[in-house]
Amino acid sequence: MAAVMTTFPRKITFIDLFSGAGGMSFGFHAHPAFQVMAAFDGEFGKPSSGKGKLGCNLTYQSNISIAPTAVDLAQIEDDEIELIRTQLLNGNDLDVLSACPPCTGFSRANPNNHLTDDNRNSLVLRTEKWVRILRPKVLVMENARELLRGNFSHHFRDLRKVLEQLGYDVQASVHMLNRFGLPQRRERALVIATLLPTGVKGLEDLWHGYQVQEEATTVYRCISHLPKVKAGERYALDDFHVSPNMNEDSLARLRAIPHDGGSWIDLRSRKGGLELMTPAMRRYVEKGDFGSHPDVYGRMAWLRPAATIKRECSHIGNGRYAHPEQDRLCTVRELALLQGFPETYVFGGESLSNMYRHIGDAVPPLISFQLANVVDWMFTGIKPDIKNCILSGTSLLPEDIVPINISKDQQLSFLHDDFLVTT
Repeated sequence: MAAVMTTFPRKITFIDLFSGAGGMSFGFHAHPAFQVMAAFDGEFGKPSSGKGKLGCNLTYQSNISIAPTAVDLAQIEDDEIELIRTQLLNGNDLDVLSACPPCTGFSRANPNNHLTDDNRNSLVLRTEKWVRILRPKVLVMENARELLRGNFSHHFRDLRKVLEQLGYDVQASVHMLNRFGLPQRRERALVIATLLPTGVKGLEDLWHGYQVQEEATTVYRCISHLPKVKAGERYALDDFHVSPNMNEDSLARLRAIPHDGGSWIDLRSRKGGLELMTPAMRRYVEKGDFGSHPDVYGRMAWLRPAATIKRECSHIGNGRYAHPEQDRLCTVRELALLQGFPETYVFGGESLSNMYRHIGDAVPPLISFQLANVVDWMFTGIKPDIKNCILSGTSLLPEDIVPINISKDQQLSFLHDDFLVTT
């Protein structure tokens, strides 16, 4: 279909559901074509802490200058959405709706998710209420890959069926986000649906013919320039270049783990290493079955992308979140940069652990800015220059992008970590 050229004298309106710390919104906020109109999030932290305790709405407001509405999106009624249409949009259709429900119930990080359909998964289909009432021209959604691949992917299939009945062109795909310049091996599902006559486009269309140089997505490129700090120490010129204190047992364990990619498994070959292990570690050694557990108490490797940064990234016992050389958890700033936040982003909330959760829960702004460019292309029919799709203040630079001289089919085959869901 030929591109339909359209000009917009006004900004393209954008509303964010499950807005969190603003990872998705910030990419659209940073793009001059868009106006963020509203955001909604119930601020659910740990199950034991309840609604309103996560503090992510303060982080959102501090960076995007809009106070999100604190609301449980599982409970919102049609008449409340109708008020948004009449009062905020003056009765007009919305341009862009972002809906990124919690991924916790889908993610393979929780082994129970293969067996039990978490109640939060039903929030995917509840997006349909917002679509029917606000009639967005574009819907964007990001989630764990299991949204499309997992045992409970019927939630998305049900939503897709409704969207297609409403006339939307839907594209659903899974990507390793380091292929788009994120310094982290983060595998995510991306969904884009549209009513626009230009048809749906995705990040693979934006990046057709180009790739990121490998060294641009390393931990070294992203965080090696930051000043050294000790565990519990805050760098004077950046309140967020800080990590928690560590108890003596954890600190002794980490000191014994080799720099640059080592993990607790390496303690087996260290004198006194067995005594440094936790009881759980010793049981794994006795069984000789480690599974994914070597990442626990693991150090990042300088010349590789970071491992997936998850919402429970506030302790080295939860994953490979230790600094490659310094004996501490990576700081809030370091993990934020690895998650594609710009270096000036600020974080709110009542605790340091909540700041880490804001980061792990977020859509990487480095990626959402590229999505904003894709959506702008869908509205205007004008494909942006890929080198203009780089979010300022992140580790990715325009010169990191180089052409690849192969066909689109060959490119999709070469970048085999991606796949499209067509049914």
